Amino acid sequence: MTQSAEISCINKNPRLDPYHAITHVGGFQGNQWKLTLDDAIGKIERHEWTFHVGKTILTQVDVLVAISPYGNKYLKTERDGKEPNNLLSLPECP
Repeated sequence: MTQSAEISCINKNPRLDPYHAITHVGGFQGNQWKLTLDDAIGKIERHEWTFHVGKTILTQVDVLVAISPYGNKYLKTERDGKEPNNLLSLPECP
C-alpha cells in the first residue's frame, strides 16, 4: 500500500541559489522524517510513497517528479511551472 506524507520542510544549499537543487525533503508525521532528493524520487517512481504540501484537503497539492531540460530529475508540485516554488517556500529541515 502506498504511504502518503506531507512535505513541510526542505534542505537546499545555498538556499537562494537557483542553480542548486533541493537536497532533502522532510516532514513531521508522527515522528520527524527526512529523505534525500534521490530517495524521495525513487519512492514516488516505485509507487511506495506519495507526497504533498499543504495541511488541509483545500490547500493540499501533490508533489511530482519532473525532468529538467538537461535530463535531471527533481521534485515540484502539480501547480508549479518550471520552478518548484511551492517547495522552495518551505522552511529548512533541521
